[in-house]
Amino acid sequence: MSARFSVRYAARSVILLVLVAAPVTRSVAQNGGGAETGESIHYSLRPGTTVYAEPYGSRPYVRLGFMEPVIVTATNGGWSTIRTQDGAQGHVESHLLSNAWIRVSKSQKRLYFYRGTDLVLDLAADFGFNAYSDKEIRGTTANPDDWRTPEGSFFVVRKNPRSQFYKAFVLNYPNEEDAVRGLREGIITRRQFDAIVRASEQLREPPMNTPLGGMIEIHGEGTGRSTNWTQGCVAVHNEGMDRLWQWVEVGTPVIIEK
Repeated sequence: MSARFSVRYAARSVILLVLVAAPVTRSVAQNGGGAETGESIHYSLRPGTTVYAEPYGSRPYVRLGFMEPVIVTATNGGWSTIRTQDGAQGHVESHLLSNAWIRVSKSQKRLYFYRGTDLVLDLAADFGFNAYSDKEIRGTTANPDDWRTPEGSFFVVRKNPRSQFYKAFVLNYPNEEDAVRGLREGIITRRQFDAIVRASEQLREPPMNTPLGGMIEIHGEGTGRSTNWTQGCVAVHNEGMDRLWQWVEVGTPVIIEK
């Protein structure tokens, strides 16, 4: 694996690490009314999010990268006062930041939605036909054992409001780490590897038609009984999906654990 790749992948993974490690803080008010204080970890939802020297859009200062972690020190009137990892301080429109993330536990058969370290929602989840192994290749009806839910760090790359399974969050599987494994093990070609990495660099959906498989989603139509029936997706009950839908954005981190 190249040093360039290692640094880029580590930068995305650190968001989940800092959210988990951060001390529990009060939730930021959602109505934009009064001020909240107390430091908390957030990340930027949009590439090139502008940080201003003063609130209300005056004097552009620096720009944040997609999913770049920042410390929010206060919020007031729809603006957040932030500090970047390298110490730059300024003001950002609050709706361009998030501390939301999803943790999926295959062993517990649950989906957990957090804001920072505060657990907001705990849902029963259904998984792939083979719920115990990590995903390696595309599954087929001839070999349903390969219908597995992948493990690792991902993010929501697209929201689909008209999924055949009610609603869906499409994940960026296969990601760069999967591409490295696939190339090393001879599962994918160099051209397929380059296409996956290029999609990741451009914040696009990766190719879903390689031998690694694809179209891994968190979607509705779950049974609520933690069964194994999907082709690798995570399925929750529709009511739970409706609640997630209002909070989850493109860019929301998702960690799937064994």
